[in-house]
Amino acid sequence: MSTTSEASSPEGTPPAGSPDGTSPPAPSDDTAPTASATASAPAAPEMAGGTTDRRTRSGWWPLLTRLHFYAGVLIAPFLLVAALTGLAYTAVPQLDQLVYSEQLRVEKVGDTAKPLTEQIAAARKAHPEGSIASVIPPEAPDHTTKVVLSVPELAEQDKQRTVYVDPYTGEVRGALTTWFGSTPLATWLDDLHRHLHLGETGRLYSELAASWLWVLVLGGLLLWFGRRRAYAGGSKRNTLLPERGARGVRRSRGLHAVTGVWISAGLLVLSATGLTWSAHAGERFTELRTSLSAYAPELDTSLSGGADGNAGHDHSGGHEAATSGGLPAGLTVDQVLEKARAAGLDGPVEISTPADDRSTWSVAQTDGLWPVRMDQAAVDPHTGEVTARVEWADHPVLAKLSTLGVRAHMGTLFGLANQIVLAVIALGLTTGIVLGYRMWWQRRPTRGDRRAPVGRAPARGTWRQLPWPALAVAAPLIIAVGWAFPLLGWSLLAFLVLDALLGLIHRRRADHAAVRA
Repeated sequence: MSTTSEASSPEGTPPAGSPDGTSPPAPSDDTAPTASATASAPAAPEMAGGTTDRRTRSGWWPLLTRLHFYAGVLIAPFLLVAALTGLAYTAVPQLDQLVYSEQLRVEKVGDTAKPLTEQIAAARKAHPEGSIASVIPPEAPDHTTKVVLSVPELAEQDKQRTVYVDPYTGEVRGALTTWFGSTPLATWLDDLHRHLHLGETGRLYSELAASWLWVLVLGGLLLWFGRRRAYAGGSKRNTLLPERGARGVRRSRGLHAVTGVWISAGLLVLSATGLTWSAHAGERFTELRTSLSAYAPELDTSLSGGADGNAGHDHSGGHEAATSGGLPAGLTVDQVLEKARAAGLDGPVEISTPADDRSTWSVAQTDGLWPVRMDQAAVDPHTGEVTARVEWADHPVLAKLSTLGVRAHMGTLFGLANQIVLAVIALGLTTGIVLGYRMWWQRRPTRGDRRAPVGRAPARGTWRQLPWPALAVAAPLIIAVGWAFPLLGWSLLAFLVLDALLGLIHRRRADHAAVRA
């Protein structure tokens, strides 16, 4: 981790050969032998002048230990915030039903729903402002119809006004300011998780957490499984379950590691999916998708077969309708939906109005539950002909993975099961962080002449133990990773500079103390 090496470790500084920064214990100690300590046990050959050549592959272990320690101590607060805010977001579906039941559900399920045209007329009577952007028929018998309006003052914030109508009575149940279909509460919790309501600056916290999360997970797995192999008393059970009879820091370390092992796959998925829509690493991902042409095909909503494939999804409300702020002339919404159903678009759908008189209606499936249904169709507003279609099967693999990953990250891909898994991962991450800090505190010196508030960091200068070929390969790899994940790269560089300065200050103090002695 460090670019400097100390001439000698200060009293109480843990040796570099221990993955948790502790000295190799005596048999009766409360700690277990470490992977690197065991691997480094054989004496290295002596060089001329009585020095020892310490460059060995086992040098990776103390270096990885130091990286894991510093990243854990400094990045864990960001991860803790992300875990707790993410935990709150997992409950969004239930919170929405609790807070907005008046808008989202009908009081009594009737026998026959009114035509969508009548429901839209009721919504427009109550809310004549703006223009109709889309209509979302009820997804279940006890759900309301959503009429989404594009209102100029809200469009600047990428928000809409959604009017909720009882499909059986035509009664307007209320209206909410929504963001891509999310209720105000869901939007507030989403903003809290993404940027703590601090705007673009706040997004740096979540990207920093996601950038380091996969490093901490992979590093922790390497250290733990390496330690289990090196520890003579280790077993497969102790790798996946807490060690029986362990006490003190050994018990905390075991719980910390085992918790990480069980949730590691989920953490890696969350890290990867979170980075795809981050500010800086997300830009790199966008460049990759562009170079690979890995975007979902766009639905052509032009009546003339023109190039503006995004027109059918324009919710700006810029088109002139047949009636002011109403629907365009030609087919009714009910007829458009009928044509889409006949074309095979079953399940939940969203019907978007034409952008102008040269565009079609667009109907898109919105079923995000696995297996997803996300086909789209363009419907001619005059003839009812399906002029274009995009099927989920047509999406490139990377586009599919991105879509599915984002939905899994948001807890909507597998319904309630997805929410429960995310909650368990968030609680597990929180537990692992608390245990990590507990280990740091438990390892503090407690003797009268060596007291300290927390444990010391693993010894610096461990990179000097690595073979030159390993350094030659690692350096460009680290640079490449830093380019792909800019916040990871810059924060790692900051760690190295700070660590080098601290090492320089320590050596000068040690030199002054030696001169005075």
